[in-house]
Amino acid sequence: MGPPMRLPKPRLYARLRTMPNLPHADIVGSLIRPPDLLAARDDVAAGRITPSEFKRIEDAAVDGAVAVQEAAGLEVLTDGEMRRLSFQSQMPEAVEGFGEFDIDAFLWGDWRGDERVGDAPKERPATLGVVSKLKRKRHLSAEEFTYLRGHTTRLPKVTLPSPSLFANFWSPARSIEAYPTLDAFLADVAQIIREEIEELIRLGATYIQLDAPHYPLILDPTWAAFYESQGLSGEDWIAQGIELDNAVMEGFTEAVFAFHL
Repeated sequence: MGPPMRLPKPRLYARLRTMPNLPHADIVGSLIRPPDLLAARDDVAAGRITPSEFKRIEDAAVDGAVAVQEAAGLEVLTDGEMRRLSFQSQMPEAVEGFGEFDIDAFLWGDWRGDERVGDAPKERPATLGVVSKLKRKRHLSAEEFTYLRGHTTRLPKVTLPSPSLFANFWSPARSIEAYPTLDAFLADVAQIIREEIEELIRLGATYIQLDAPHYPLILDPTWAAFYESQGLSGEDWIAQGIELDNAVMEGFTEAVFAFHL
């Protein structure tokens, strides 16, 4: 066996020194979406309410998330990710080419729980897979940021998915005509996220979080086997992911980048 592989170090917190008063307490993931927002998502999809009615309910949910965080004394706020089906869904919602998907695209797996909640195995959806070249229909998170910025005097933070998180959407059976390799697909994903960061900074964003909770999954043999089925070992997969993360952040000195594992 050769020497241990040296993984590239992510350049994630280098710019925190530019904001010495930045608190180290803020929301990392989604806040629980209120029942009326969940019901409104179903209603607007079924045509029972108009998109403008849905937006009013969605805005109210964001207002509630802001109020909760401000009441808790946080100086860094998110919008609770109220406008998203999942923390990573704004990419396939805003970009053409991902094909059919629903919440199960983000929840499949062999989940284990204690005697109170039990196990929840869920198969990977058979229809999951990017089907054509990616084309952005709208910005992913610009609306989230501008609304949040306008509704608090505290520091707004916006979250974006790490590019390699979307390996889940590449399928040899469904994607190979659009993207012959996983690498080619992830390169386009990274470019879209980089363009999103550019737009967010133009709008005044100074604190951006990249979400990569898939990295620790490599420790689970089942997930490690899935990523290896995509053509990379666990170590190679993490190395490639970090390379993509660094690529989307490169040169953006105006913002602090946080990282969520």
